[in-house]
Amino acid sequence: MVFKNLGLQEEILRAIEDLGFETPTPIQEQAITQILAGNADDIVGLAQTGTGKTAAFGLPLLQMINPADRATQGIVICPTRELCLQISNGLQDFSKYLPKINVVPVYGGASIEKQIKDIRRGAHIIVATPGRLIDLIKKNVVKLDTIKYAVLDEADEMFNMGFHDDIDEILSYAPEERKIWLFSATMSKEVEKIAKKYMNEPLEISVGHRNQSATNIDHNYFMVEGRNRYAALKRVIDFYPEIFGVIFCRTRRETQEVSESLAKDGYNAEALHGDLSQAQRDYVMRKFRERSVQLLVATDVAARGIDVNDVTHVINYNLPDDLESYTHRSGRTGRAGKSGVSIILVTPREVNRIKDLSRFIKKEINYTKVPSGHDICQNQLFSLVDRINNVEVKEDEVDKFLPSIYESLQELSKEELIQRFVSVEFNRFLDYYRGAEDINARERRGGSRDRNDRFGSRDGGRDRRGGREGSRDSRDGARSGERRGKRNFNGNSERFFMNLGEMDKINKGALVRIICDNTGINSASLGSIDLRREYSFFDVDKQVAGKVLTKLHGAQHQGRKIKVEIAQKRKRS
Repeated sequence: MVFKNLGLQEEILRAIEDLGFETPTPIQEQAITQILAGNADDIVGLAQTGTGKTAAFGLPLLQMINPADRATQGIVICPTRELCLQISNGLQDFSKYLPKINVVPVYGGASIEKQIKDIRRGAHIIVATPGRLIDLIKKNVVKLDTIKYAVLDEADEMFNMGFHDDIDEILSYAPEERKIWLFSATMSKEVEKIAKKYMNEPLEISVGHRNQSATNIDHNYFMVEGRNRYAALKRVIDFYPEIFGVIFCRTRRETQEVSESLAKDGYNAEALHGDLSQAQRDYVMRKFRERSVQLLVATDVAARGIDVNDVTHVINYNLPDDLESYTHRSGRTGRAGKSGVSIILVTPREVNRIKDLSRFIKKEINYTKVPSGHDICQNQLFSLVDRINNVEVKEDEVDKFLPSIYESLQELSKEELIQRFVSVEFNRFLDYYRGAEDINARERRGGSRDRNDRFGSRDGGRDRRGGREGSRDSRDGARSGERRGKRNFNGNSERFFMNLGEMDKINKGALVRIICDNTGINSASLGSIDLRREYSFFDVDKQVAGKVLTKLHGAQHQGRKIKVEIAQKRKRS
């Protein structure tokens, strides 16, 4: 099937040809055919992110607009500014040879006065974010009583972002005879509610199964302890030398911390989150689209609507809170028929969610081991060799320097020359990963959630001082900290208060390491540990209580001064 066989008018076909498109995607073929044939007033189109839904509704919408009527005839509602601009630019490209049709984008964060002027000059189609569209309706600038077509794009995302009431309000201004075309990557309960409430026996067009992930994306997960999450992220990035990807985090703070840590460790990364101004977000996105930024670290909200070609990898630094969000995350890669990879970092306690997620996207999510230092060095070496093989040689510029270079290197054999040339760039990976430990975690049952996510450490197997993870006693303590529980010393123990807790990103095992490393005591001298949000209590054998008090009180943990007191004294005070 080609676009010429779908019933599109000549002017639109010329624009499509100029853009280099010949064959429609499955969602485009089905939606355009059904809409132009008039087989249903209302349409529900379900397809994965990156399958060309803009053209699926945009091409027939342009063809059905009457350019002689200056009134607004169609609205396209979408969740974010980025997507709003993307859709409006797409419609303007498609209407290249339809100069009398005006498409106007309206969104928050930009001058409302300019948008009002653009609308009053005539807007056959308005592409809008919900909030700004409501503002313009209330100002009597936009009147929806003339619209014939209402498109809800990325509908599931809009409802996830809390726009349900806004959509209700917008559609209440539209005439009852308007047609609604709803396009979404997943069929959530909120989407079904809108379909039932506002649509009349809608025709469902579904590419693949409902909520299914794109078939050209490989899904993998790595299982690590929480304290090794950042180290695993770095290993994944180093394992793929040509990576161009998006790293998803849960919170704005985590996004900023991860991007700053990556930048500090020499990676080309930028953050994208809601605390940035619109100008800052535009600047970061422009750099990412131009590929002057290799890694975009983003929250779900900030990254919605991102449409950047050739993203090779999506890395889920944490699992999203809801299953639908994972579909949108992974959809940032594998766009326009290209292949992509989606990677998830999980702790042993989270691994059961992988099974639920796999059932939801109807694809296998494969367990993969975190790359070893040897594997990373091998990939980096072969990548360097490929770059040398394919580098463009500018002979006119280089030749004038070659005689002196030949003279200075003439004592080296061909093998020695290659060896030294490769080592110039490769040595840093060899030095960094020499002796790197295996940071893969084993699946376990029970135990408390590991909250010790650290940023900026050299690797998961090393502490901030650059050595191994403490003494044998402290490592044993880390392993047994979760099961220490009810050990007692026949009444001969002392209970201590410490000013470190879960908010300091430590777990019981980490607390054991802190105590043993700073005092030199054996982990067997530790009893029960009670970890709270802002502080903790722990029991020790009375024989070493004095050493704990003198050596641990006043010590430092990640720049914070440790305070230790005997718990009974603290209670009396």
